[in-house]
Amino acid sequence: MIDLRDIHSLTDFQRNAKQYIQRTKETQQPLVLTVNGKAEVVVQDALAYQKLLDRLEYAESVAAIRKGIEEFEQGKGRSAREALEKLRTKHGI
Repeated sequence: MIDLRDIHSLTDFQRNAKQYIQRTKETQQPLVLTVNGKAEVVVQDALAYQKLLDRLEYAESVAAIRKGIEEFEQGKGRSAREALEKLRTKHGI
């Protein structure tokens, strides 16, 4: 969650970039930068960003598995055994 107290102007960030970058590394929290008073950019530590991507990939995998289970339960799929047998027949294995 973005801390709404951690919103700063792009100009201030440019003037104090080293301090802001150090803070994002220490806190692992993103920083929102504004241009003309509107939120425009989010700056985040690379490690924290990678963790976010990892969590997103995990959540997408879980959602895909759930969807597959739901489709199978609705009769839209076939068992792994059936699918493997079809592949063996198709490829003469």
